[in-house]
Formats: sequence, structure tokens, C-alpha cells
Amino acid sequence: MPTIDVSGVKLSYEESGSGDPVLLLAGTGARGRSWALHQVPALTGAGLRAYTMDNRGIGESGPAHPGLTVADLVADTVAVVERVVGGPCALVGTSMGALIVQELLLVRPHLVTRAVLMASRARPDPVSLALAEGDRELGDSGITLPPRYAAVTRALQNLSPATLADPGLSQDWLDLFEFSPEDRTSPGARAQLGVLLTTDRRAAYAKVRTPVHVISFADDLIAPPERGRELAAAIPGATYTEIPDAGHYGYLEQPDVVDAELLRFLGRA
Repeated sequence: MPTIDVSGVKLSYEESGSGDPVLLLAGTGARGRSWALHQVPALTGAGLRAYTMDNRGIGESGPAHPGLTVADLVADTVAVVERVVGGPCALVGTSMGALIVQELLLVRPHLVTRAVLMASRARPDPVSLALAEGDRELGDSGITLPPRYAAVTRALQNLSPATLADPGLSQDWLDLFEFSPEDRTSPGARAQLGVLLTTDRRAAYAKVRTPVHVISFADDLIAPPERGRELAAAIPGATYTEIPDAGHYGYLEQPDVVDAELLRFLGRA
């Protein structure tokens, strides 16, 4: 993968297709290639140029150290937009990736033509804060959960009841999770676990003037739809869609529906 250096931090990225540019940002601990199976082919097939990147600390990007902030990740994304994409583009983010986009819209709005925010929120709640703290404590403990138990827990947290009720689908996901476990112990992964929304940002997001589309997943336990609706309501002119039968990994669970939403909002439906 090609890379750029940003103040001593290597950022890896990939480019596919041609046409108007779209940069996709993944969630905590996920590599840019998580978009490659579904969203990248849909975008490039519609005549768009898709960029993905490994956020600092994951994959081939890093290093990342304790104290990593969303501002650091915003600065990384700005560098990729300016130096790799070469100018303003559409941004798509899910979970932590959406948080990066939200904050970038406040500090460098001229770099974003349109923005899609998936599985996100404008303010924390006790459950989101407790889950984040629990993830950090687990990472710091040095404990490695048995792979099968970790796979089941991950499935219950991130997938919809419809997926879990399908024996074939659920087994496929469990196999994937067991053989591709989450990393909570490496320095980069641990640093990303500290990047989260800790304050109510609704007043700040009221200043956003970029066209924004918010997508929530109906069965998302980590970023529930009511938080997505709040986020859309906080951003002037933002539109909102809720996708059924999808959990926090909705862009992978319901890719056809998500891709259709992306293309519609980006004017390629």
C-alpha cells in the first residue's frame, strides 16, 4: 500500500477507480480494507474514485501512542485529503470514522463536499461510556479471551437479531470473528480505544453547513438509532435514514442497502 509521512507518522491508503473522489474512514480497530468488499466496488462502479486509509495505529499506519485524540485523527485525514486526494472530496465514516468526519466538518469544512455519517452520535450516554471504559480495561489487563467466546460476544454486540437468527449467516460471522479477532492489546489498538465522544457536541454541530446524511442501523446497540436521529437533528439540513435488520456493522450486514444510500446521496443513484 502507498503511504505518506505526516510528522513522523506513516499513513497508508489505497485508491480505486476514477471520477469524483470519496474518502472512507473505518471505525475503531478496523482497517481501511473493511470497505473493499462492498462499498468500494459500488462507488467505483458508479464512476467515483474511492480512497480508503488505515487510521493511525491500525494496519500499516502508525505509530499511535496513549493520549491519541480525535484531533490527531482529524489532522491525519486532512493530510490525506490535501496530499493524496488533492482537494475537496466527499467523506464517509462509520463509528469512530464518523466522529472524525464530524469534527473535521467544524475545523476544515472547505475540504468536504458532502459527508455521510454512519453508526454515530452527537453525545455520549452512560452505556457508551461504560462500554468504552470496559474495552480499555480489558485491553490494559493483558487478558486474552478464548477465541470462541470473544467471537460470540462480538457477534451479540455488533450484529442484528435477524443475522443471528439465520444459522448459515451467523455461523459465517462467528467463523470470521474467531479467525480474525479484535486487537485490544497492541499500542495502536489501545490508543484508538481512547478516542471517543465524551461530551455533548450538539451545539457545536449546529455550526455545520456542509450537506450531511446520517445513517443509523435499527439494531445497533453501540450507536442506537435515537442517537443518530439526535445527530441529524443537530446538523442544519441533515437528512436521516434508518436501515432495518442491521447492527453496528450494518455497512457489512446490509451492504446493498447502504451502498444504495451512499450512491443516492452522492448523486449517483
